[in-house]
Amino acid sequence: MYLSKLTLNPRHRAVQRDLSRPHDLHKTIMAAFPDNLDKAQERVLFRVEQNASNQQISVLVQSQDQPDWVQIASGYLLDLPNNPATKAVNLQLQPGQRLAFRLRANPTKKIKDERNPKNGKRIGLYKLEEQIEWLQRKAADHGFAIHSAMPTQPQRVNDSHQNLKFFSVQFDGILQVTDPAALQTAVEAGIGSGKAFGFGLLSLAPAR
Repeated sequence: MYLSKLTLNPRHRAVQRDLSRPHDLHKTIMAAFPDNLDKAQERVLFRVEQNASNQQISVLVQSQDQPDWVQIASGYLLDLPNNPATKAVNLQLQPGQRLAFRLRANPTKKIKDERNPKNGKRIGLYKLEEQIEWLQRKAADHGFAIHSAMPTQPQRVNDSHQNLKFFSVQFDGILQVTDPAALQTAVEAGIGSGKAFGFGLLSLAPAR
C-alpha cells in the first residue's frame, strides 16, 4: 500500500477548480493510475487537508498501486522539496493495539421509500450524537472499537457541476484494534459513502 502527499498551489486555476468540484479532483488523482485499473480490487482514497500553521492545502492519497505523479499538470503543486511525496506503508496491526486515527466521512442514514422498499434516500447526520453512533456502528463492523472521538469541521460539500451534495465531518480520536484483518480491509477499502469524492480514508498512527 502507498500513501502520497500532494501540497497544492492554490493560485493554479486547475487547483481552484478541483477544490470546488470533488469529481474533478478525483479525475486529476486518477490520472496517476493506469486506465485499466481494476476498481473492484484497487480503491484509491483521498482526503483534502489544510495545515493550521501555514495554511498550506494538501491532498493525502492512499492506493494499492504506486502512483505516477508525473501526470500532474505543471504548476499544480507548490515548488517544495519532496512534493509530491510517496511512501510504502505496511500496517502491522495487533489485537488490543491502540492507535490514533483520522477519518473524514460522509455520515448518512437511509430513509425507506414505502413505494419502493429496495430504494431509499440517503440523508446526512447533523447531530453530534448521531455522528458518534454512526462511527461506533462502523467500528463494530470493521474490526475496531472507539475509545475517544470528536467530530469537527462539519461542512456541506457541493459540486454544482455534477449536481452533487455531501455533508462531511472529520473524526479524530483513539481506537483499539479488535480484528486486525477486518481493520486492514477497512483501511484499504475505506469507510462510509462518497469515497470517490474525498471521504472514507482512515488514517492510523501510533497513539501518544
